[in-house]
Amino acid sequence: MTDTSTRYELHGRTRQKARTRAALLEATRELLTAGITPTVEQAAELAEVSASTAYRYFPNRRALLAATYPMIEEKSLLGSQAPPDPLERLELVTERLGRRLIDYEPELRTALRLSLEAPRDDHSSLLRRGRAIAWIEEALEPLRSQKSAREIRRLALAIRATLGIEPLVWLTDVGGLSSEEAVSLMRASAATLLRVAMDERLS
Repeated sequence: MTDTSTRYELHGRTRQKARTRAALLEATRELLTAGITPTVEQAAELAEVSASTAYRYFPNRRALLAATYPMIEEKSLLGSQAPPDPLERLELVTERLGRRLIDYEPELRTALRLSLEAPRDDHSSLLRRGRAIAWIEEALEPLRSQKSAREIRRLALAIRATLGIEPLVWLTDVGGLSSEEAVSLMRASAATLLRVAMDERLS
């Protein structure tokens, strides 16, 4: 959400504005669940809000989706006091990523389905931009003095393959686990991969 929209929401009839904003976000989630990556106008129509009003809250699609799914704009999951130990760093990343997989599962399932249906050269979805790989690589940063950039990248990709909406869908829909159980298993698998990589470094 931009500074302009924030200022608009903080002045005058704040409760009504909060309800309008909530209605726009709920409409966006409903459209995402239905397989549509909505424009501001589409969310406004479903929320029964005028487009001009909706644009006061969300000036563009990215702002709307970022408010609905805040991880779009996040650069890091470690925070300002990140520990130096790679395992502890990865634990933080997988805990926060796992929680958000559960919180935003419908939106992520929709983004996954849309990406599978789109042509291979279509990178228009704002919900699928490979952010998790960068977050994992950041967690692995202390290993850079012992491992090459290629090794770090391969390890991050291996961990990402165990942790995300794709394995969540398989573990729940095919494996029969609850979302919470699936996230717990994914996090354990990610930690195991890192431990193996660190043991290889020490052997």
